[in-house]
Amino acid sequence: MFAAPIARHGRGPSASCVDGQLTGSQENIMQRFEGKTVLVTGGNSGIGLAAARAFAAEGARVVITGRDEQTLAAARETLGDGALAIRNEAGSVASARALADALTASGVRLDAVFINAGVAKLAPFADSDEAMWDLVFNTNVKGAYFQIQSLVPLLNRGASIVINGSINAHIGMPGSSVYAASKAAVNSFAKTLSTELLPHGVRVNVVSPGPVQTPLYGKLGLDAAALDETADKIRGLVPIGRFGTPDEIASTVLHLSAPESAFIVGAEIIASGGMGLL
Repeated sequence: MFAAPIARHGRGPSASCVDGQLTGSQENIMQRFEGKTVLVTGGNSGIGLAAARAFAAEGARVVITGRDEQTLAAARETLGDGALAIRNEAGSVASARALADALTASGVRLDAVFINAGVAKLAPFADSDEAMWDLVFNTNVKGAYFQIQSLVPLLNRGASIVINGSINAHIGMPGSSVYAASKAAVNSFAKTLSTELLPHGVRVNVVSPGPVQTPLYGKLGLDAAALDETADKIRGLVPIGRFGTPDEIASTVLHLSAPESAFIVGAEIIASGGMGLL
């Protein structure tokens, strides 16, 4: 959740080689999504972009969404031939349905979806207001819920949905009451949707990151001094002693989306460096 802006180059980690050639098992791992189509909401930065690049590196055709046309276009250029970038307002039900309509018109069917688009705003309980509540819940809860609903007709049997949660839903961090509540709501509806979508052959799981190096850090509504102070406090709560990286969360998203995770249903995987767990 918390971090400084990062730079990322290339399309993903290279595979290890034996005498200059991939082993059979390594080659299979690197191409788990060959011939598959994947949607990543909020795929133009941070964890979403890292996941989109990782999916593309393993053979997927990737569709990304985001609000900013410039960063969308730049991200699409890193995702290979056939990648699509579609402007989308994550907190709008109308925009969620428009996205599904656009994909349908393009003949797109989906094998995996990463519902990643979200917003984090921090404020003490006494200073939290209705506008902040509406922004956070519209984006993180309502938008995610109705985006999934609109996409169900486009999902192939055996498809995976992974939703981006947060360790904040579990730890009671001061100043995070609205954000944490929105992510707790995500955890709750993800379990129910897991049950309801199983007859369609669709799995739903949640990945809940701890503090991660993403541009979201600069969008918390705090000034620079408060950001630095908050980051230092949060880092001190992580047993591993550092923030995570977008690539580390992306690897969990890909694992949950891949065939080897077919028996993982309705789960929340916490990737927090031990924060809230140890």
